[in-house]
Amino acid sequence: MAIVVALLVVIALLMVIGAVFAVGGGRRSAPIERDWGPAEARLATATFDGDRVTVHNVRHAVYRSTTDFDVHWETREYDLATVASAWFIVEPFADWRGPAHTFVSFGFADGRYLAVSAEMRKERNERFSALRGLLRTYDLMIVVGDERDLIGLRALHRRDDVFLYRLRIMAVEARALLEALLRRANALAERPAFYNTLCANCTTTITDEIEALAPGRVPRSWRLVLPRFSDDHAFDLGLIDTDLPRATYREAHRINALAEAAAGAEDFSARLRPPRAPPW
Repeated sequence: MAIVVALLVVIALLMVIGAVFAVGGGRRSAPIERDWGPAEARLATATFDGDRVTVHNVRHAVYRSTTDFDVHWETREYDLATVASAWFIVEPFADWRGPAHTFVSFGFADGRYLAVSAEMRKERNERFSALRGLLRTYDLMIVVGDERDLIGLRALHRRDDVFLYRLRIMAVEARALLEALLRRANALAERPAFYNTLCANCTTTITDEIEALAPGRVPRSWRLVLPRFSDDHAFDLGLIDTDLPRATYREAHRINALAEAAAGAEDFSARLRPPRAPPW
């Protein structure tokens, strides 16, 4: 119990530090060009025309390893009226249960999926530091790509555990969230903002947009500061579409074996969601 209390105190202090550095300095005055890494070289933007959206710079990278890959950028069109589902992905990446990357993916009636991930925009050969992430060091970017890229990278090449959860929200809500995140991508392309380890990270970017759409739907919690616990938060809020108990739901949604079996398949995304899996 004492360890938990100490951890919460540390988190609270870090949140205060992060907030101090974030206030008044979240956005840059103008875009700054740097020697960006190949996977961060372009920023996604979207053009809206009624129910139609054209997404520019959709990333489709072909990975041979985490350091050997070819990046392709595509322009794709989607019918927003056919958004059918939203999915929450959690990728723990540390030995202790706390740090993780989270992002969302949206399913369309035609079987396509579009993944959206808020990330630190890395320069070539730059590595992430949680401490430097508190000090307005990195830019925030929205990566828009297909699941073969964003999920495949993590499950097949980084070899991290990856958990995939269907969100218990209506299609109209999924559409609204996708639109909000794409508009956030447009805003960042026009006026860059700083990444912040605690206040403007992968998870808070998603929850900020949900909060703007539905105030109070995802209350603030220390489990959003340590995103490895964010699926527990979503589970407790009834946002994960499962009838499994708390003790077993997470492992049942681990998709690494499914991703391995689907590697190279045209229907990669569909194979991550087989009928025999937990209630998708």
